[in-house]
Amino acid sequence: MIQQTVTVTGEPTATTHHFRLTFPTSRHGARTARHAAERWLADQRDCPEVAAGDEDAATASLLIAELTANAALHGRVRDRHARLALTLTAGTLRIEVTDARGDRLPAPTPDADGESGRGLLLVASLADAWGCEPHHPGGKTVWAECTRRKPACKGGA
Repeated sequence: MIQQTVTVTGEPTATTHHFRLTFPTSRHGARTARHAAERWLADQRDCPEVAAGDEDAATASLLIAELTANAALHGRVRDRHARLALTLTAGTLRIEVTDARGDRLPAPTPDADGESGRGLLLVASLADAWGCEPHHPGGKTVWAECTRRKPACKGGA
């Protein structure tokens, strides 16, 4: 884990946590990346400055699963891997998945009879923002951001 503390004069200290993992563009690679990210996010619950509730964890897991699966299915290039990166702050989780296929951009409008494309509709509905940007030298990064909610108080109040 990489942890960075940023201080701006007159502002409270903000902590940013980073997770990065390279994975093979296969179903198994995508699943392994998702599980590693879920474990890392669960470990972050012990950090009070970024703690979040179960709903945030479920949303993050779905987004990570969809973006890594898309990279494995649509971003595969022989002998090239994909990368999963998470950036976690008190207010936002940013998920980025980079693959080597810059020529295959995501399209969230599935063909009515097609078997794919619906996952990006899920991403669009769950994420507060998402998009795709080129990644030099010919790949792309698909990203999603979620605004994080503080966990509910336990014990009634």
